[in-house]
Amino acid sequence: MLKPLIIGIAGGSGSGKSTVARNVAELLTTPSVAFIDMDAYYNNFPELSLEERRKLNWDHPDAFDYDLLYAQLDALSKRQPINKPEYDFVSHLREARSTRIEPADVVVIDGILLFVDERIRDLCDVKVFVDADADIRLIRRIERDVHERGRPLDEIIDQYLTTVQPMHLEFVEPSKRYADVIVPRGGHNAIAIEMIVAKIQRRLQRAAAGDESRRTPSVQRQAPPART
Repeated sequence: MLKPLIIGIAGGSGSGKSTVARNVAELLTTPSVAFIDMDAYYNNFPELSLEERRKLNWDHPDAFDYDLLYAQLDALSKRQPINKPEYDFVSHLREARSTRIEPADVVVIDGILLFVDERIRDLCDVKVFVDADADIRLIRRIERDVHERGRPLDEIIDQYLTTVQPMHLEFVEPSKRYADVIVPRGGHNAIAIEMIVAKIQRRLQRAAAGDESRRTPSVQRQAPPART
């Protein structure tokens, strides 16, 4: 059985990495694609008050449960199903429910700090970094947090200045060096996305051809009879 192809997509908050991940998944011809969001793997702090949780640095690598992320991504790489956690960005808590993710031929995972952990990098067959200007990322983050997460503007700006921007410079930007492909201008770079999809399709075709050749028994050529 073929090992799934794992595509890791990283980039700063608001860079468009989730858009790239969705577009890549939609353009792939294989019907079997699983999508994983690293945001689901934030550490859980139910013992803290909401006000205390709001003050935590959610943009530092320590905010993520890398052990759980690795264990579940490793399970998918072995074609085992997982129960992916779900996260509530309003309460800053992991939800009681989870989402069942079945094994797939391609696994697409995105996250700001995806390439920081060596174990996760090693599981990714293709590593993509989505790049975008800081002002574009800030505008997108404000729009998302106001409309999708119901957060006040002053809280969004304060978090950006105190943790998002410093952590981006310290951890996210340096992780770009691990990428196989860098996508400039964010998630709407159609040409770059098409190139990534073409690369993935070629990898899938080569893997399938190799698997087929391993299944086909080799025909041993008989030696000609000895002359008398």
